[in-house]
Amino acid sequence: MKVFKIESHAKINLALNVTGKTTKLHKIESIISFIYLHDLIYLKQINKKDHEVSFKGEFSKKIDKKNTVTNLLKLLDKKNFLNNKKFEIKIIKNIPQEAGMGGGSMNAASLINFLINKKILKLKRDELTKLTRQIGSDVILGINPANTILRSNGKIKKFDKDIEFHTLIVKPNFGCSTKYVYSKVKSFSKSQFNVPRQTMFKGEYLKTQNNDLEKIVFKKNPKLKKIKSYLLTISDNIFVRMSGSGSSIVAYFHTKRACGNAYRQFKRKFSSHWCIKSKTI
Repeated sequence: MKVFKIESHAKINLALNVTGKTTKLHKIESIISFIYLHDLIYLKQINKKDHEVSFKGEFSKKIDKKNTVTNLLKLLDKKNFLNNKKFEIKIIKNIPQEAGMGGGSMNAASLINFLINKKILKLKRDELTKLTRQIGSDVILGINPANTILRSNGKIKKFDKDIEFHTLIVKPNFGCSTKYVYSKVKSFSKSQFNVPRQTMFKGEYLKTQNNDLEKIVFKKNPKLKKIKSYLLTISDNIFVRMSGSGSSIVAYFHTKRACGNAYRQFKRKFSSHWCIKSKTI
C-alpha cells in the first residue's frame, strides 16, 4: 500500500480574549495563524481489523493511548464514515505538548483534511462541525488552515492573504494544563473581534492586543513571565505573546535576520530551554 506523508502545522494565537462562559466552556475570541513548524504524519491503508497509531520523535513521550487521533478514528468508525477501511498512522512529534500550539488537535484536523481531499471521507458541513467539536474545540481551526479570526460566538473567518512574521518560539521544560488555566479565569474582556478584518493581522494592531490567559499562567509559572520580559528587551521585536494557554512564548519579527539574532541572544541567556525559529505560513 502507498504511504502518504502529511504535514501537520502548529497554530499560534496572536491575540486571545476570554469574553464569557457558557455552562460548559469559556467563550473566547482569537486571532490565529499557522507556522512552518509541523509534525509529520505517515499514513497507509492496511488489511487489518483495527487501526494502528504510533508516535515517535522528540515530543512523543507521555502521549496517552487515547488521544485526538484515536478519538477521531473511533468516531469515524462508529459512523462508518471510512467504509470499514483501516489505517496505519505514524506521527513524528516535532510540536511540544502542553505548549498552546494545538499539536494534537492539528494532527486530527490534518487527517480530516487528507481524508476529505482523497475523497475517502465525505461529510456535510454540519457533520464536519459536529465531528470536530467531539474531538476538541480548536480542531475546526485546522480544517483548511489559514489565517483565522475566531469570534466569541464560535464563528470563524478565514483570510487567504499571507502575513509575514518571523517567529521565535520558546518553551521551557514544563507544560501548562488548559483545564487548570481556564478554571482560574474570574473576569472577562469586552469582545473586540466580532467584525473580522485583514488589518487585524498587522503588527501595529497586534501589538496593542493581549492574551488574557497570561496573567493566570504567569502567576503560577513566574519563569514564563521572566522569559517574556527578556524577549521584550531584544531589539527589533514587534511584540511578544504567549500562545493559547501556554507554555510557549512567541516573539515576532519582520525579518529573518532579526529573528536569527534574537535566537542566538536568547540561547546564550537560556541555554536549557527549547527554542526554535519559524515563520508564519
